[in-house]
Amino acid sequence: MSSSAFNITIEQQYQGLLERIVLSFLSTGPVCFFLFINGTLLFSLRSKPVFRYTCRYILLYNLLVADTAQLVVTQVLFLLAVGRVRLTYAVCGTITTMSNLTGGISPLILVIMSLERYVAVCYPLRHASIITIKNTVVAIIAAWTVSSLNNATRNLFFIGYSYENFGSVLMQDYCTNIARFANPLCEYYDKAYNAVVFVSAGLTVISSYTGVVIAAKSASTDKASALKARKTLLLHIVQLILSLSHTIYYPLLIALATTVRRIVFVWVQNVFYMFIVILPRCLTSLIYGLRDQTIRPVLLRHLCCR
Repeated sequence: MSSSAFNITIEQQYQGLLERIVLSFLSTGPVCFFLFINGTLLFSLRSKPVFRYTCRYILLYNLLVADTAQLVVTQVLFLLAVGRVRLTYAVCGTITTMSNLTGGISPLILVIMSLERYVAVCYPLRHASIITIKNTVVAIIAAWTVSSLNNATRNLFFIGYSYENFGSVLMQDYCTNIARFANPLCEYYDKAYNAVVFVSAGLTVISSYTGVVIAAKSASTDKASALKARKTLLLHIVQLILSLSHTIYYPLLIALATTVRRIVFVWVQNVFYMFIVILPRCLTSLIYGLRDQTIRPVLLRHLCCR
């Protein structure tokens, strides 16, 4: 190899290493920051009886647990991909299953939280009898069950594959839902499930918002409570759209990979990852940690270690 060719190879390796370090730092920094915020908020929600025995805070706690777990899992997958680490099919399958499980919880919990706000404004006298801790726990268990059944159904599509040396054979590509197994039936199932969840969840949240708007015009409704519920439901709609936007993440990357140069693709991928995957998992702590008058002083006190 000539000296100039050797120098070019070394330079390309250095640029590739520097690129991976920069990408890792740009994504890991914000993720660690929000993991700290989420962890502090989770601790705050278990620090007082008013949070532990109020239904809306129980729902918030479960939403935050799912978002935090999803944040950790997706960041681990991202760092493994950036570091060009290949996993065995068994390890990748375990990680992606956990990612799909926690990712599917958020829109379902958001629907339950929207219904809780609807009942609080439209049926204030019956709110305490309808939104009980028992009913809330049943609704949360139902949400986790639906997400678990979705994962179990997805895994059924892989029964036909050979599982010889499943735990020791390395994948040919980095660990993603797409790279795990190329199965068109699973892809069609994912599209159908995501469409059903998006439409049903969207209709539920929009219907709740409409009901609150109509109730706000009634003379017997608490105007301040109705206005606050309207703003909360609008934020739920935004959260719902963002939480389901991850379904277009991989199709967008596949389309971009064939149309743009590699260096452009890498940076666009990082931007998409931050706004489509990471941002939706960080909004919960910002929305409730800053807006809720009961949570905010407790959260700020714990953040300041007081």
